[in-house]
Amino acid sequence: MVRLLNKNNVGKLSDLVYSIFKIQEFFTHIVEVNNPEVEPCIYAMWHAHQCCIHGLKNRAKTNVLISRSKDGEVIARVVGKWGFKLIRGSKGKKGAVEATMQMIEALKSGENCAMMVDGPRGPAKIVKDGVIKIAKLAGVPIVPIYWYSTNFNFTKFPSWDGFRMPVLDVRLINLYGEPIYVPHDGDDKSDEEARLKLQASLEELEQRAPEEYDKVYWHGLWRRR
Repeated sequence: MVRLLNKNNVGKLSDLVYSIFKIQEFFTHIVEVNNPEVEPCIYAMWHAHQCCIHGLKNRAKTNVLISRSKDGEVIARVVGKWGFKLIRGSKGKKGAVEATMQMIEALKSGENCAMMVDGPRGPAKIVKDGVIKIAKLAGVPIVPIYWYSTNFNFTKFPSWDGFRMPVLDVRLINLYGEPIYVPHDGDDKSDEEARLKLQASLEELEQRAPEEYDKVYWHGLWRRR
């Protein structure tokens, strides 16, 4: 069987995906809720919510970590056209170290980073420790993000992560948690405490999201944009 995605068609497929996203941009209405607006920082989200970066304001100063897989190549080209910077280490453990160093360098230079903290292979909604190590070494806070909508066409795809994407006209919120600081001189115990704090924050945002969404709805904030 011929693979749908290969090195010969990745360019055409990424152009198609970008065109779809570009059209969708006109129908995607995001209101930020409780953005602490601290920079530089690491924006932390579930893998399923990776498209919430669409709501981030300063794309030119935000680096997105994307894998070197063929799927990742399509995503990288689309994200690059969106105006974000890309960080892509080579494959394997060496590549992971390379990508980590690139992120730390970007953060120390005053730029932001965005990470899917349960990716790229899951398990879903379990924070891995990579984001904690990077925040610790770079000396920057982690800012959790959860995006949410009650619109029926905020579509959930049948993937391992339950990937969510708006289809046609959708009103959403990007709900932010309080910045999480990882002690630069902390030990393994304090690192684990920070990881659990991030896990709890993302879970708490999920619980709060319906209430916060209702507030935005009743105040008519989408109509004011």
